[in-house]
Amino acid sequence: MSIELDTVAKPKRDVWGAMKRGIIGRCPKCGKGHLFQGYLKIQDSCSNCKEALHHHRADDAPPYITMAIVGHIVVGLIFHLETSYEIEPMIHLYWSIPTMLILSLGLLRPIKGMIVGLQWANYLHGFDPNFSPETDM
Repeated sequence: MSIELDTVAKPKRDVWGAMKRGIIGRCPKCGKGHLFQGYLKIQDSCSNCKEALHHHRADDAPPYITMAIVGHIVVGLIFHLETSYEIEPMIHLYWSIPTMLILSLGLLRPIKGMIVGLQWANYLHGFDPNFSPETDM
């Protein structure tokens, strides 16, 4: 089985612009249409420019990035408070659990939008006009 690679140059897309538009929940192409249908469900296509968005593969990256950010913030705060003050362990639970929930829920959607924007700008997966499932590895 031979795989032919298309050598036609694709127009360069603004990676940072697409990621910024994804962070604010807008279409990575036009920046006007909504990216999300619900809290984390991506629209099948942009309501403004009709760009197909259904073939994104954001899967596990947004939760991993969110956990890394939230973990560093909360664990850093716990270490700081433990070394600076004498705090009862239950007090840590009272502030750390709500902080983790709020940060996680607040960061997950923008990070997913950023990943979709990154995929669109770099022609990853189905965002490539020459995409075929055989070449997606």
